[in-house]
Parts: sequence; C-alpha cells; structure tokens
Amino acid sequence: MAEEMQNENELDLTLDSAEDENAQAVEATEAVDTGSAASDATDANVESSETPAHQNAHWYVVHTYSGYENKVKANLEKTIENRHLQSQILEVRVPLQDVVEVKNGARKNVQRKMFPGYVLVNMDMNDETWYVVRNTRGVTGFVGPGSKPVPLTDAEIKNLGINTKNTIAVDFGVGDEIAVIAGVWKDTAGVVQRMDFGKQTATINVDLFGRETPVEISFAEVRKIDS
Repeated sequence: MAEEMQNENELDLTLDSAEDENAQAVEATEAVDTGSAASDATDANVESSETPAHQNAHWYVVHTYSGYENKVKANLEKTIENRHLQSQILEVRVPLQDVVEVKNGARKNVQRKMFPGYVLVNMDMNDETWYVVRNTRGVTGFVGPGSKPVPLTDAEIKNLGINTKNTIAVDFGVGDEIAVIAGVWKDTAGVVQRMDFGKQTATINVDLFGRETPVEISFAEVRKIDS
C-alpha cells in the first residue's frame, strides 16, 4: 500500500510538472499571437452564425492514465466552461455499465467503467479544441494512428449506446435573449447564460422568490427573441 501511494504521488508530481510546462507554452503562444487570435475569433464568430459548430462535432476516444477517467472528465468540463467552449466541446463521457457484484453472499448492482483508461469526447475538432483536450491533466493522447484523432463511426457509436438522433439545431447562443414557449417556465424570458449541447439545454436566470435563479430549459421549449 505504501508503495502504491508513493507511485501515485510520483504520478501527480509528473502531471503537475507537465501542466506547468503546458501553461508556460500557452502564455508564450498567446503573447506572440494576440493579434492573430483576435482576428481568428472574429472569423469564428462570423462562421458560427452561418454554420453552428456543433453540427461538425464527432465523438472521439481519449486515452487517460488508469484511474484518472473521472478526474479528466471533471478537469476538462471545468476548462470548457472557463474558456466558453460549450459550443465546440459538447460532452465528455465516461461510459459505465451495470453489473451484479456478489460479496459475502449478497448480490449488489453496481456501475463499472466499460473502458478503463478511456474517455469519450463529443467535439468539433480544431486546433484549439485539440489543444485543450490533449493538454488536460491525465490525458495521454487521442486514439488513432500515430495519435491522430479519428472519430468513431456510426456503428461504433450505436454499440456504445450513444444517442445521436433527435438533436435540435438552434439559432441562438450565449448572450442572446430567448423566450420560453412551453414547460414549467412558459412565458418567461431571459438572456442565455450557458448552453449545453450534450444535454440540449440552455440556462437562463429567472426571478424566483425575489432572487435571480439559473434554470436549465430544453432547446425544444424556447425560441430566440428577435432584437
């Protein structure tokens, strides 16, 4: 047990060191490419208004250190939120399966990882999203020839039980005002604070007991308010 704890500490130190190096690389790149990044961001905004990024998204398999699957998921989701990449990295998933475990004669239903050491990411692959995923702490690379990301096929996605049907294309984004046309919050309006394309929901603030409270509403229950 002591040896395992020592090995885990050494792994954490290695990952921390790699993370520091990645952060320094990001700062250096941003210092050189500030003007270019601003131009790219403008171009990206124009393009996204014509072709929503999530329409180009595919599922990819990411390899992680064993036992780091949930940490990778949590770290990546935090980075997505901080960098406002919800429209480009739609969902991070650790596939689970229900199994029956027998212990001391008692049967118990538990969930176990289907693919230990792997995480699935639904994303629009570009330089920025590749960098964010690849440099997430605990990630060792994408699955593919020469570590080149290769999206899962429709058949592979179906075998994993991932539902890709009935997705809703929307014409609004973060910062747009929307009206709720169905459901519990019908006739409510608000500014979109966050979008989750994986769950197909938008978050707005509503007045609840005199306080602004964020609520998630299905894409199917809202429409954009034309300015």
